[in-house]
Amino acid sequence: MKKNLFRIALLSTVITALTLGSCSSDDNNSGTDPNPPADDTRWISITGSFPDESGSAGDGGTRAFAITTENAANPDYEVDLFKMSGEKYVVGFALKSDRTARVQASEDGKFLYNIQYTGTDGGVFNKYSVGGAEKYTEVGSELNTASILGTAPRWVKAAEGIGVGVFSSTVTTTYTGTVPNFVYGNRDCEVKIAVIDLNNTSITNTAIFNFPWSDAERAAGYSVGRIDVPVLNQAKNKLYIGCNVAKVDPTKTPTPNASGVPVWPSDAANINGTKTLVVDYPSLRNPKVITSTLTKVNNHGYRTMTQYVGTDGHLYQGVFSNSGGYEILRISKTTNDYDPSYHFNLNTALGITGANIKALRYVKDGIAVALYTITGTPGGYVALLDLNTPANSVKLATEVETDAALSTTLGQFQNIGLVGDNVYLPLTPAGKDGNIYIVNYKTKTIKKGAKLKAASGSFYLGAY
Repeated sequence: MKKNLFRIALLSTVITALTLGSCSSDDNNSGTDPNPPADDTRWISITGSFPDESGSAGDGGTRAFAITTENAANPDYEVDLFKMSGEKYVVGFALKSDRTARVQASEDGKFLYNIQYTGTDGGVFNKYSVGGAEKYTEVGSELNTASILGTAPRWVKAAEGIGVGVFSSTVTTTYTGTVPNFVYGNRDCEVKIAVIDLNNTSITNTAIFNFPWSDAERAAGYSVGRIDVPVLNQAKNKLYIGCNVAKVDPTKTPTPNASGVPVWPSDAANINGTKTLVVDYPSLRNPKVITSTLTKVNNHGYRTMTQYVGTDGHLYQGVFSNSGGYEILRISKTTNDYDPSYHFNLNTALGITGANIKALRYVKDGIAVALYTITGTPGGYVALLDLNTPANSVKLATEVETDAALSTTLGQFQNIGLVGDNVYLPLTPAGKDGNIYIVNYKTKTIKKGAKLKAASGSFYLGAY
């Protein structure tokens, strides 16, 4: 049996020094805002993406602007995040990143966190305190995660105060023999994980290991590409990581590519279920794969969080990606494995067909909110989901889909804001104006709030 390569390292002082980048002017790592606001204002950070120099929509970077809950609810209030004077943006704050940032936030909205995506500083972690409008102050030292996670890492806030970044290397197919007698070996990749203390800006643990396929799965042609959206369970002793699973058919005759390397045909139809990578926390040891046979859809998301710990302690996992998906599964807090009795279907719950979830947020007491599109229909939709009783789920007011053709931007949506009983959704099509929509999960109502001014190649990404 091929043994998994597994290495764990608690970073020493020397390694920590190597991972630290240049310091900001304020080297306080306590997590305390060096310039706190005079009151306890609950800021909502609105983020948006702008085009790169070639005009490619959303690839230039990310800007942020902080408003109050009162302004967010005011339909006469306007956010013009992409306003320019000459060649310069004059509203909001530019988060450090060559391309669209992967932004996370503290639950109280006082801090934003980001790991820069691609470019010279790709992989560098930055933390900002939020002071209203464009007042974002960098807090503590920059932290370079690239040595573990690369320059384009996937990462999220896995629990309050805890960030987790993950990386999977390029899948390499091994084989023996020559044309036409190739013999399939496996399609393995290496997984890397880094745990980040968001309060004190430091890496607290790392792990490197081969993806833990069983011998049978490896021989059957399974592989994993992108992994993403790591989340901690309620007990904080297990870390769950979504997986983009692929499969080839080793029994079929491969076709040599231009370099003469054999390529076995896809066998995606025979993938045996949705899979999640699980490791112990905080040790990051004992990697294994759990499988739900209720669906085959991947659960790694696309820039948006897909799994949450519910009020009941179970983990609710959306199985969707940028290409679609309409189901929610549950991982039991008791068994730390999939619950075979739980299967939420958005189409069935709402009595529709062709639904594709694009973003999901667990709110409280089994209630979640979803942004979704419908195949063949332009626009974006909002629904409140009752995860305990699916038949009680409701599609909300039609303002959203008739106001704007959102299907072009929801696939890039990053975060659904939550303050108290209200959910905040900044929704704009690419290059078109929109609004912040506010959903009250208790009254099951949706209303149109502040105006969002857009610009060519720009759109809003999330609320925090």
